[in-house]
Amino acid sequence: MDVNILGIVAGVLTSVAMIPQLIKVIREKNVEDLSWVMIIVLITGLSLWVWYGIMRDELPIILSNAFAVLVNLTLLVCYILFRKKS
Repeated sequence: MDVNILGIVAGVLTSVAMIPQLIKVIREKNVEDLSWVMIIVLITGLSLWVWYGIMRDELPIILSNAFAVLVNLTLLVCYILFRKKS
């Protein structure tokens, strides 16, 4: 298998992994079961992958992780908007 194809497939799968969770959160407006710490750590890690991809000039790494950052930033915004204030 071509290394670039492998990278693209892996990137697509990991990038879309959080979309079902995001859809569920938006539909139900319920974020009780989400960990904001996990979301922050994930965004940080994905952002570092984007930086790494830029340094290595690897477009599949850059694009897939940048998309995943956007998905998770959206999830974080939903967390802030929908959390129950105590």
